[in-house]
Amino acid sequence: MSRYEQEFVTMFAGLEKQLENIENPHHRAILKNYRRHGLLEVSGRYRELLAPDMTVEHPRYRLHEGGQSIVLDGMAQVTSFYESLAAANALVMWVVDQDIAVNDHGFSGEVVFNEFVPAPMLGESAFGDIRVGDDPNEIYLLTRTLAFVWPYDERARLIGEHVYEDAASREISEPDPADVITAERAAQLLAPEIEKALP
Repeated sequence: MSRYEQEFVTMFAGLEKQLENIENPHHRAILKNYRRHGLLEVSGRYRELLAPDMTVEHPRYRLHEGGQSIVLDGMAQVTSFYESLAAANALVMWVVDQDIAVNDHGFSGEVVFNEFVPAPMLGESAFGDIRVGDDPNEIYLLTRTLAFVWPYDERARLIGEHVYEDAASREISEPDPADVITAERAAQLLAPEIEKALP
């Protein structure tokens, strides 16, 4: 078992605890959508999170990292982005600590974010050069603090992701290959979490 698996599987434990104290049904729906979105994304099931019951028809993502900004405008660009991450073997990511504030318009927060990425994606922006490396075993662990601002509509559907990196927090380490969680293993580990019923 990878040393990261327990942390990976329980990445939303804090959010689930937070949900216990939130009574507003719209706020609860937003946080449940966020949790499900994250689990589906990391499992490679991104088409499910882009379905009309979870995401608006024209989402807009704004990703700011390493002094670079990427804007994904519309479903085609967002879908292509997820496809490129999956093809590059760069979808295995998880939050360690997250502090989330939710309101009628969505949520915002700060998270410590871990991601297994191929060597070519270790530039100033991991999203700036999404491609698999020559050696599939050359995977690194990228850790940084990100600020999230995710707007939602009146049906608690995701409108977009606004993500901002704290560049000073960026750390890169080389994990033991035995500890790297593969895409297949991630999907296996998270399947029960995706199906888990929340109160």
